[in-house]
Amino acid sequence: MRSGPFVEKIIRQHEPMTRGSPSDDDQHPVSAEVQRLRLFSRIAQTVAGDFDLEDLVQSVTDAATQASGGKFGAFFYNQIDDQGEIYSLYTLSGVSRSHFAGFPMPRNTAVFAPTFGGTEVVRSEDIRADPRFGHNSPYFGMPKGHLPVVSYLAVPVISRKGAVHGGLFIAHDQPAVFDEEAEEVVQAIAAHAAIAIDNAALIADARKEAELREVAQHASAKLAAIVESSEDAIVSKSLDGTIMSWNESAQRLFGYTADEVIGRPITLLIPEDRLHEEDEILARIRAGERIEHFETVRRRKDGSPLDVSLSVSPIRDETGNVIGASKIARDIGERVEAQSRQRLLMREMDHRIKNLFALVGGLVAMSARGAESVDQLALALRERLAALAQAHSLTMPLETDESSPSRASLADLLRAILAPYRSSQAIDVVKTGEEVMVEGQMLNSLALLFHEYATNAAKYGALSTSSGMLKIDVQRYGNAVHVAWVEQGGPPIREAPARSGFGNKLEAASLMSLGATVSKSWYADGLSLVLTIPVPPPELSA
Repeated sequence: MRSGPFVEKIIRQHEPMTRGSPSDDDQHPVSAEVQRLRLFSRIAQTVAGDFDLEDLVQSVTDAATQASGGKFGAFFYNQIDDQGEIYSLYTLSGVSRSHFAGFPMPRNTAVFAPTFGGTEVVRSEDIRADPRFGHNSPYFGMPKGHLPVVSYLAVPVISRKGAVHGGLFIAHDQPAVFDEEAEEVVQAIAAHAAIAIDNAALIADARKEAELREVAQHASAKLAAIVESSEDAIVSKSLDGTIMSWNESAQRLFGYTADEVIGRPITLLIPEDRLHEEDEILARIRAGERIEHFETVRRRKDGSPLDVSLSVSPIRDETGNVIGASKIARDIGERVEAQSRQRLLMREMDHRIKNLFALVGGLVAMSARGAESVDQLALALRERLAALAQAHSLTMPLETDESSPSRASLADLLRAILAPYRSSQAIDVVKTGEEVMVEGQMLNSLALLFHEYATNAAKYGALSTSSGMLKIDVQRYGNAVHVAWVEQGGPPIREAPARSGFGNKLEAASLMSLGATVSKSWYADGLSLVLTIPVPPPELSA
């Protein structure tokens, strides 16, 4: 068998170094078989002592190339992408990487498949004459400028578990360079290399595991510090939803102490109509997903609802498996309430503006019915619009002190709101008994309520026709005021209207604010409603 400088160097490094005495090999010639066994043993020792994967594979490639008598060699390792297998260059021996820089990596062709599949060794005196060679596009052989490969020897490198790490490829630009003994040498090197690569991989995995453990420990310490100092409620739970930890902010937010909740299901905090959310959250956590800023409603110990924003993250063990979840809950009640008020105000503004346009349209039509000239129409409109503005001013704070609430009698408020319709409609506001004064929020709520009734009367009821009549009677009974609102002469009514728009919601909100009740009766040509409003005793409202 032939051996290169690398093998000779290894043999020399391991020869006995006894000065002045001939070696046993000199006195007793060693057979070629014994020399080969020694060579394999020494190569195995050299390769097995290196656990740096890059250095190891380079040593393997150099050893196989030189020991087999090859001119150049390479180790390609298996790499899989979305398109299938692509075999990437790892190390070279005998030539520089620049010889491969302009060429694509080998593919799973008929020539390469036995090596990368780990099925057999391929040895050829002239690979160009091999029947498997030259059948694949785009080159149908070696591309222009490729190293002149003639003699070819390819040996798979297979792990102890049967996985193919890659292949050792040895080549020469002359034919018939590799014989059976060269094949055996490279196979032996490949076998020892596979073991060494397995060991290097185990060591790399161990180092990685130790690094991950250290990172996990630091992360755990950091998380503990965050939990201790956080103003947000932080709760951890198992994958079956059992509460495992509970910080002080969670106690302040939900009302439970840690002793009361640890070991109990997290559903303790979830309203019945939102229990499905927990199943969805746990499913996403098991899949390793993180949930950010999920706004929902949870339940305090006293049963009251709590608007919260949740961020939920998976908790992993040292091996990366998801074993639970960490949940951060932030109270967003004030923001939700502010948003709700803002939406209500926007809807109220929209409703008022629409009503205003409808009211102005009604005033134009009403004024036109009684006007005999354009000047009369303009005068009537100015008077009605001025009355409308005066009714609005009753609900505004005094100009001299914006913090002081406006104040008016209930009868005056009704007259101001109905003033725009008076000149052409029969409207009568009757006050029985003592004056009832209202102010502040009560005045605003009543103004909204009466304005809604007046607008509906102008759009659909008695104030929408020239023959319509409206009579309102205001009378106090102890700590309550009764307002009887009676419309007659309006459009025919076949059944009670079934409106459910914002006006109805505005009416309900105003009634709730006032603590008032209303009863309505519908007739063929009109409406009768009785509004009952609780008021303070006379001495307190005077």
